[in-house]
Amino acid sequence: MNKQIAQPSIVVIGGGTGLSNMLRGLKLKTSKLTAIVTMADDGGSSGKLRDELGMPPPGDVRNCLQALANTEPTMEQLLGYRFSEGALKGQSMGNLFLAALNDISGSFYEAVRKMSDVLAITGRVLPVTNEDVRLMACFDDGTEVFGESKIMEHKKQGNRRITRVALIPEHPPALMESVQAIEEAELIVLGPGSLYTSIIPNLLTEGIAQAIENSKALKIYVLNVTTQDGETEGYAASDHVRALFAHSGRKLFDYCLANITPFPQDVALRYKEQGACQTEVDTEELEKLGVKTILRAMLDCSTGLARHNPKQLATEIMNLYREESPTKVFNSQLPEECS
Repeated sequence: MNKQIAQPSIVVIGGGTGLSNMLRGLKLKTSKLTAIVTMADDGGSSGKLRDELGMPPPGDVRNCLQALANTEPTMEQLLGYRFSEGALKGQSMGNLFLAALNDISGSFYEAVRKMSDVLAITGRVLPVTNEDVRLMACFDDGTEVFGESKIMEHKKQGNRRITRVALIPEHPPALMESVQAIEEAELIVLGPGSLYTSIIPNLLTEGIAQAIENSKALKIYVLNVTTQDGETEGYAASDHVRALFAHSGRKLFDYCLANITPFPQDVALRYKEQGACQTEVDTEELEKLGVKTILRAMLDCSTGLARHNPKQLATEIMNLYREESPTKVFNSQLPEECS
């Protein structure tokens, strides 16, 4: 019988739709899966709940819980439902569910744990911190903008480049369980997601970047398939990596997993009209940073938007783990995929 690699303990770090999309594929590969999610969001329906109820932003956490949920389709539809009228207009039912659990629990972490149980999720979802944090961005003209939801607007209006982001208060303590998950991981994945507002805020939480650096796990950065208007327009892959290393003060990973499939012409045109484009993968510059580029076909444009194909992305992550991980463990009894 051919030996197969046992299910690795995987930690993914980020936020936004990119993270939840990737989780839908990874949950088919292993049940030992932990998502560590940013708590810096202050816009949209999450921002309203944050301001009105004094709770951490639920949106990114709720998206990850939905992605990992093992529930009936009706429950999935219910959690994603947004009210279209009245005082609740724009609010997600899933966000309200999490807000109610937060109100009857001792902490937001406990509320997330309870919702995880209700949804019978594969793996677990952890807020990166229990602290009330806000995001601040410094621009190349010297201006400072406070609030994740205001950063993109300011950047687009002034056509300026972000030089640094920080959390207020600075260096909030990470959730102990999040640090422990990183310490125990055999595979750590950063991204995909908004560079400055979804990924980097996690690294500014005290204990996270150091735990990643100290880990013996295989560490991968999943590059966004597109640049993001108002945040990373004009950025190549090496610009993303430099920003991650600069904000953490550490070389956090050795591999950059990037899509190689070109955009269809109509999709490329649509993104160009929105001030975005396919992210350039400048392999030579990445090599200068000590990062090896792994190019794979992982694009999905079936909805008209450029996204990673979650199953293909998960497959390539696992392939890279099998080929390169220094901690991989063989087991002839375990299947490659979880059912």
